Amino acid sequence: MLSDTHAPRRWKGCPPRVAEELVGADVILHAGDVCVPSVLSELAVYAPVHVVKGNNDGPDVEAPETLLLDLGGVRVGMIHDSGPARGRTARLRRRFPDADLVVFGHSHIPLDESGEGLRVFNPGSPTDRRRQPYGTIGVLTIEDGGLRAAEIVRVT
Repeated sequence: MLSDTHAPRRWKGCPPRVAEELVGADVILHAGDVCVPSVLSELAVYAPVHVVKGNNDGPDVEAPETLLLDLGGVRVGMIHDSGPARGRTARLRRRFPDADLVVFGHSHIPLDESGEGLRVFNPGSPTDRRRQPYGTIGVLTIEDGGLRAAEIVRVT
């Protein structure tokens, strides 16, 4: 999963390390700020892509504000901006009452935390790391109807 690719300013094409992680993916989640639709076409070469609209996505990026997906029995909510850190898990639990996991972006800060009976995950950004030490993506492992692992993977 990815977020905040910010093409074409930051994403000039799929970075090799990101491509390595996408090979063999069953699905790709993009938590917004794609900025140009060509990123989605590029990602779709690897696997089906689910995307939500980010605050920098224009009208040419066709995406809903939120999504709720069933991925192998795991209910995954998606939104770009989760709001302030304080109260995040409670707020997202209210927004996605049936979700097991909520994936979001916007801050460019990788995060994996739980609360309110919900796991929330921000993969960070592979191309616009801002104040982070390196670019990141997220990798979920779903098996036997459950989330077995959620990893933040360094790609730069």
